[in-house]
Amino acid sequence: MARIVMKFGGTSMAGTERIRRVAQIVQQQCANGDHVAVVVSAMAGETDRLINFCREANPLYDPAEYDAVVANGEQVTSGLLAMTLQAMGTPARSWLGWQLPIHTIGTHAKARIENIETDRLLASMESGNVAIIPGFQGVSEAGRISTLGRGGSDTSAVAVAAAIKADRCDIYTDVDGVYTTDPRIVARAQKLSNVTYEEMLELASVGAKVLQTRSVGLAMKENVRIQVLSSFGDQDAPPADSIPGTMIISEAELEALELENSKVERQLITGIAHDKNEAKVTLTRVPDEPGAVSNIFTPLSEAAINVDMIIQNVGRDRGETDVTFTCPQSDLTRCIEILERTQEKIGFNRLISDTKVSKISVVGVGMKSHAGVASDMFSALADRKINILAITTSEIKVSVLIDEDETELAVRILHTTYGLDGA
Repeated sequence: MARIVMKFGGTSMAGTERIRRVAQIVQQQCANGDHVAVVVSAMAGETDRLINFCREANPLYDPAEYDAVVANGEQVTSGLLAMTLQAMGTPARSWLGWQLPIHTIGTHAKARIENIETDRLLASMESGNVAIIPGFQGVSEAGRISTLGRGGSDTSAVAVAAAIKADRCDIYTDVDGVYTTDPRIVARAQKLSNVTYEEMLELASVGAKVLQTRSVGLAMKENVRIQVLSSFGDQDAPPADSIPGTMIISEAELEALELENSKVERQLITGIAHDKNEAKVTLTRVPDEPGAVSNIFTPLSEAAINVDMIIQNVGRDRGETDVTFTCPQSDLTRCIEILERTQEKIGFNRLISDTKVSKISVVGVGMKSHAGVASDMFSALADRKINILAITTSEIKVSVLIDEDETELAVRILHTTYGLDGA
């Protein structure tokens, strides 16, 4: 008997027929004798609909009232799933964020989970009830409904799994696991059996959409094992234990599995990710002096704009340099407004922006012990005349910025270069 948390996203909950399919999957898991908690998202598109209502009511809306509105999407699906399970003969009840409660801290619409009270929840589960919990929400220090930000249901699921000491957290999506790259771009992409937390964090942060970055970070901190599965299998499909997707686990657990399976050495590169939601900003003729770069990035940081790649060109003879960096396209307008407002303090001449760019990343823990990964990447792209606009690296990742039109070609080239093409 295991304790399992199951999380279903918006596409899995999009309508009564899909909710009925979810109920069947939950019922199959319960048939193993497991104690089950389910975390659900709102129906696909529902949160956007509620957000638009808030904007129409008041463009300068109160964040606390915003949370009171947008939290309703998950409350609807949790109640519907509980009723569906009950109709199928499986005892179930919904637990809203304030009923457990799930205590949060921080600002409304961007709250963080501080702790979850689990005594009543566990007692209900152990008596045979499936617990249905709306994701994305909790209760603030002031006793008001709070939300965790977009994509927060993944974080809710991992937090619940950590709080009840679950054996596993199964994340059901519209894909059946984590692949070496997007199968829509590379037909021979392979599903991965295991991925480390570190690799999944990097993949999620550079464009892989399977899991929210924040949820993976929490799983890594709390050592919660995550399995990525699809909720769109046949009705007679066996439970998750019989058809494993991709397990997100610690590097130590992966090494133990490799020893157990007599695997001498792991794959050098785990996956190739791409992200077209990038914008490139260049400031020309910035004074080449101490404090100049700080004058650029401090106001951007204060505005919560995440800057990724940064390049400072070789200084000009007249004591000037050009500075280039990337930020999310969604933040570009605010970024430009802030830089133009502070132009006199920064001292730059021109601001040039470009949204027709894409970030391509190769990720793998094998990089820690192997040299030449970056040079192989650069050579493969150069052979196909793909120009690199910027570069950033970490211990297990190399990312380059290229022209957006060459995204798919670059992904295919690198997938083949690192030997990731399946049979």
